[in-house]
Amino acid sequence: MAKEITIWCDESVKKGKYYSNFYGGVLIESTHQKEVLHKLQHAIDKLGLTDEIKWQKVNVFHLEPYLELINVFFKLLSKGKIKVRIMFRQNAMVATNLKEHHLDNEYFLLYYQFFKHAFGLEHATKGKQTTHIRAYFDMLPDKISKRHQFKEYIKGLESTRSFQLAKLRIRKDDIAEVDSKHHLPLQYLDLILGSMAFRLNDMHKEKLPGKKRRGERTKAKEKLYKHINAKIREVKKGFNIGNSTGTNVPEDRWNMHYRHWKFIPKEFIIDEEGYK
Repeated sequence: MAKEITIWCDESVKKGKYYSNFYGGVLIESTHQKEVLHKLQHAIDKLGLTDEIKWQKVNVFHLEPYLELINVFFKLLSKGKIKVRIMFRQNAMVATNLKEHHLDNEYFLLYYQFFKHAFGLEHATKGKQTTHIRAYFDMLPDKISKRHQFKEYIKGLESTRSFQLAKLRIRKDDIAEVDSKHHLPLQYLDLILGSMAFRLNDMHKEKLPGKKRRGERTKAKEKLYKHINAKIREVKKGFNIGNSTGTNVPEDRWNMHYRHWKFIPKEFIIDEEGYK
């Protein structure tokens, strides 16, 4: 019987002070999906939350419930029933030799790289059985023609040598744009993705306009970020938020429950002003 994997993907800050182009994904295998989705929903119902879970809604009132949601999410992640990947680019590393095509399609080109490489999908089954991949993208912010072309490129991955050898298949109907309101993995991912962009861009230091102190909302976001970071460190000792999570063998890109990927262009120059 064919194996099935579902990956929910989203993006966050396109241009940050120090880090930009944040992409994130949640992967759940079919054998765990029913249990995971049930427990994610149960946690929300138990807390009496009725609105969509979003990083931008974090404040002193949402903090405690969101901390509990993160506990539930990472308990499942620690058991290998959920995998998470986050990719971002450091502004100080400025890509060179880019053509107009690259600049015009930066968003989708980076998204494609994220989907193709972040999870190490070619190591999912080692080619022992056919694996179907469902790709659910939070609504893509561009014109229809570019969105269609992007999905065609995602479909085309199954024709690449690495996907062929791993017996990975992507059916056209399994690539879709979805509304995060109806997909809980995207809502939980939004908290993690938002927290990383928040901390890497030093937004935890921001003060109220004309004031010498930080706002309560900023403090609440920092507490949630610290909680998420602590949970990551429970599954990955020595985790460094701003660097690619180290691997010992190529298979680690699949086996790791949580991993960051700092995307580095093949050719780049250093802009010292881009560093903190």
